[in-house]
Amino acid sequence: MKTLLAGFAVAIAALACTNGSAEQSTTTPALVGTWQLQRGTLIEKGDTTVTDYTKKVSFIKIINDTHFAFMQHDLNKGADSTAVFVAGGGRYELNGNQYTEHLEYCNDRQWEGHDFTFTITLKGDTLVQQGVEKIEKAGIDRLNIEQYVRVKP
Repeated sequence: MKTLLAGFAVAIAALACTNGSAEQSTTTPALVGTWQLQRGTLIEKGDTTVTDYTKKVSFIKIINDTHFAFMQHDLNKGADSTAVFVAGGGRYELNGNQYTEHLEYCNDRQWEGHDFTFTITLKGDTLVQQGVEKIEKAGIDRLNIEQYVRVKP
């Protein structure tokens, strides 16, 4: 009986250690998932542009333990002058609330090979990321603020 109880205690202790180490992961499990962009705000050279991503375009970001990918397209199925398709992705790093995307793939090739660091805030099913996008050769230097909601399975 003592052997059985000792074995049971060891099993419970092992399970407790496993759960604790999963929580100490470098990736925040809450960040992993599929996110639908709701609103984007770009501030560049004193001008502010706000885009509602729930009307004429759709944009999603997919984040796993090591990589991210994003896709955007128009909701008119490319049938008029609003036709657009954007895609990209790569590795990312997360240190506290500092989320850095290493853009390895992008249909606009001048964006490839650049790193973009954002401050992220997670509240329930809402993700807000804010940071500077700068690509000197393309003349891009702007503050980007994006608000996402988690896509439910």
